[in-house]
Amino acid sequence: MKKISLNIAKSSCFLDKGTVEGYEEKVKNAQKALESGTCPGNDFLGWIHLPSETTDAFLDEIQQTADILRANCQVVVVAGIGGSYLGARAVIEALGNAFTWLVNEDTKSPNILFAGNNISEDYLFELTEYLKNKKFGVINISKSGTTTETALTFRLLKKQCEAQRGKEEARKVIVAITDAKKGAARAAADKEGYKTFVIPDNVGGRFSVLTPVGLLPVAVAGFNIKELIHGAKDMEAATGINVPFKDNIAAQYAALRNALYTIKGKKIEIIENFQPKLHFIAEWWKQLFGESEGKDGKGIFPAACDFTTDLHSMGQWIQQGERSIFETVISVENPNHSLLFPHDDENLDGLNFLEGKHVDEVNKMAELGTSLAHVDGEVPVTRISVPELNEYYIGQLIYFFEMACGISGQLLGVNAFNQPGVEAYKKNMFALLNKPGYEAESKAIKERLEKED
Repeated sequence: MKKISLNIAKSSCFLDKGTVEGYEEKVKNAQKALESGTCPGNDFLGWIHLPSETTDAFLDEIQQTADILRANCQVVVVAGIGGSYLGARAVIEALGNAFTWLVNEDTKSPNILFAGNNISEDYLFELTEYLKNKKFGVINISKSGTTTETALTFRLLKKQCEAQRGKEEARKVIVAITDAKKGAARAAADKEGYKTFVIPDNVGGRFSVLTPVGLLPVAVAGFNIKELIHGAKDMEAATGINVPFKDNIAAQYAALRNALYTIKGKKIEIIENFQPKLHFIAEWWKQLFGESEGKDGKGIFPAACDFTTDLHSMGQWIQQGERSIFETVISVENPNHSLLFPHDDENLDGLNFLEGKHVDEVNKMAELGTSLAHVDGEVPVTRISVPELNEYYIGQLIYFFEMACGISGQLLGVNAFNQPGVEAYKKNMFALLNKPGYEAESKAIKERLEKED
C-alpha cells in the first residue's frame, strides 16, 4: 500500500543547507521522551500506540452499536465540542458526499449532525425544529458531562428524544462516550442504562479521534473504521522511534516547522487544501497544534485556507503581506470521481483550450501555480501528498499529524498535552452566570465591569 508523503523542498530552501537535518538529534531525544514517558504531560501519551493496540474485537463492538443506530435512526446527532467533535466531523466530511443530506434521503443512511459545540439559541432551536417527527438518536461525548455547551445540548436532545420515541425506545438510541467511572455523564448513563464507551484517561481530547470518540460517529456514517485504524497503524510504524530521520516524515515536518519558527521568525502556519472535503481536517489540525503548542508565550499560530476559494479573499495577503507565514498544503493525488471539461461551440468564456481535460488537472495546475507564486513571494510551502481520500489514507494523515505534533511540542519546550488557558473563559462565564460555588468570582467580576463602565 502507498503512504502519504512529504515534500519540504519549497520550504527548506528558505533555510541554510542542512538545517532541517541538523535537528535529527533533537528530534530523536523528543521521540525518546515521548516513548519513555519522561516528557511533561506524560499521563496523556496513550495515543502513541493506540492504533496498534486497538483490537478487531473492540472495533466489532463499536460497529455493532453503530449498526443499531443506523437501523433505527433517520438522524444521529453527535453532541460534543473540541476534541469530542472535530475529529469525527473531519473524517466524516473528508470521506462523505458533499451533498450527504440529499444522498441519504435515497440511501436511507442516517444523516449525521453535530451539536454541543456552541451555545447559539438559534442553532439549537433550528436543530430541535428539524428533529421534530424524525427518528433520531444521540451520541453524547463528554468525559465530565458538565462541559456547558455539550451538557446544555444533551439535556435538550435527551428530553426531545424521549418525548418523541418514548423513554424505553430512546434508551436504545442514546449512546454515551465518557469516563470509565466518574463524572455526570457516567452517572447519567449508568442510571438510564445507555450503551457506553470509554474515553481513555491517558488520551486527551484533541488526540482522541482514533478512540470511540471518533470511531463510533464514523462507523454510524457508514465508513470502514478497521481501514481507518489500519492506516493509522501503518503510519505509527512509519514514524516510530527506530525509523531513521531521513525516512520519518513526522520527524521532518516537526523539525522543519520549528526551524522556520525559531530561525526565520515564521509565526503563522497556514494549512491549505485544494479539496473542500478537507475543510474540517484543517479545523481539527488547528485545535491539535494550537492547543498543544500555544502556551508559555510560545507557539506557531495555526490558520487554515480552502483553495482555490480563499485565493480570492486571502490570496493577496498571502502573496504580499507581512512575511511571517509559511504554508502546508494537503494535496490529494487522485479524485474519487471523473469529470471532463466539455466543448462549447461559442466559446464565449475562452475555455475551449481545456476541452477534454479532467477538472482535477485544472485544479492541480492551480495548486502548482499557487505554490510557485507564493515561493516567489518569499513564503515557504510544504506539500503533504495523500494518494486518495479513503479511510486508510485519512487514518495515516491523522496519525502523522499527531506524532508530528507530539515531537514538535517537545522541540518547542512546552507541555503539549495540557491546556490550562482554556479554563480562563469558563471561570468568567460561570461567574457571570452566578453558578453556585463561584460567588467570590461573581462579585469580583461584577466590580471589575462596573469600574470599566
